[in-house]
Amino acid sequence: MSRIETGRIEVDVAARQAHVVGDGPRVSPLPNDQCDAEAFALVNKVRAGAGAPPTTEMPDYMRIMIKNRPLFEPNMILGDALYNGTIPPRERELAILRCGLLCRAPYEWGEHVRIGQRCGLTPEEIERVLDGSSADGWSDFDRAVVRGVEELIGDSALSEATWTVLSSQWNEQQLIEFPFMIGQYVAIAYVQNTLRVPLADYNVGLSARP
Repeated sequence: MSRIETGRIEVDVAARQAHVVGDGPRVSPLPNDQCDAEAFALVNKVRAGAGAPPTTEMPDYMRIMIKNRPLFEPNMILGDALYNGTIPPRERELAILRCGLLCRAPYEWGEHVRIGQRCGLTPEEIERVLDGSSADGWSDFDRAVVRGVEELIGDSALSEATWTVLSSQWNEQQLIEFPFMIGQYVAIAYVQNTLRVPLADYNVGLSARP
């Protein structure tokens, strides 16, 4: 039976973050000085797509993932493809935020609050993501984007009504990209939550707001 969450998501932030962040990662990050130039090039390409500057200090998530190199490299390549994909950045971030919230994923939600603002989401829109597709104030198209995430996570498919609205503005390439993108960010949430990836100093997790 599907369980489509279209309304406000209330989370006991402290309890959830104790569960999926805890007091340290389950897999220790590779030391930064052991990460090679090729890996940094992949990471910085992804960062550029997210509007972030290059770094010489690889984030913990990437330094954990690099311990499985056959997964790390395609994960970075896919991340770059989605950040530079056909879905407009603002709509992409609107979808990823609702995905992170539905997955109760502190790392994903906190990071994309910042990225979403860089991509044009207003503080009011980010706050409205908490209330889901049933909230007042959405345009018809933005509501369909949020609702689409809810349906994909709750029912593993889009309804005909949501498909009709999305296909009124998105082309076939974008319509293919959308479920693929949500599947990717659900998978990332699984990994980050399960491995208890530490939050960066600026990332307060599920309590993050603009």
